[in-house]
Amino acid sequence: MDDTDGRLIVLDPADTVAVARCPVAAGTRLTIGGRDVVLDGAITIGHKLARRAMRPGDKVLKYGVSIGSATAEIAVGAHVHLHNMKSDYTPTHTRTGEAANP
Repeated sequence: MDDTDGRLIVLDPADTVAVARCPVAAGTRLTIGGRDVVLDGAITIGHKLARRAMRPGDKVLKYGVSIGSATAEIAVGAHVHLHNMKSDYTPTHTRTGEAANP
């Protein structure tokens, strides 16, 4: 079984991210996959943290499937969101449908 803090949920064993079950404050120490990490910033409920280090181009897996690709280096325990990943399926994450970075 994955040794991950109970404040996080791993939806599928293949996932490269865990999802916050509750808000987690900056500076909190968590165990992710048996590794202790200290959060650089606060994480809100439903947001993702890296379960393993990722490089640009690596697939971000949630639910056991790819939800996008890393656009930057991502350390274990780092927040995984629009600042360091992109969708492989839609050109934007804005509600207007316009590409943020055409």
